[in-house]
Amino acid sequence: MTAPVSSTIPAVRGLRAWASGHAAEDIVARRYEGEGKPVLDRRWRGRGGEIDIVAREGDALVFVEVKKARSFEEAAWRLGARQIARLCAAASEYLGGQPRGQDSEMRFDLALVDGSGAVRVIENAFMAA
Repeated sequence: MTAPVSSTIPAVRGLRAWASGHAAEDIVARRYEGEGKPVLDRRWRGRGGEIDIVAREGDALVFVEVKKARSFEEAAWRLGARQIARLCAAASEYLGGQPRGQDSEMRFDLALVDGSGAVRVIENAFMAA
């Protein structure tokens, strides 16, 4: 017996959103790699939350949050205060596993991906409080 069409639509939308988000992360990861910033981790998950991409630039760790939408502006609005707090908590947990710990040089970038796959990166988009 198959599920009614109305109950499968959310599942299809969810799968489509997941695939779209994953593709956006792939685009951003390739960009960082192409700029000589090796990607250390993808979709790193700690107790505090998930970090889409962790890259290295020189001695600094770069925590990258990827947001995709039809426009850059719409993508930027998808990052709220609660999510920023979760990202900071996850980054703090990640730093706990690094040789310099919380003294590690780091920053948070926001990578926006529009409907055409273009990328705009806002370096040091927010500071951990």
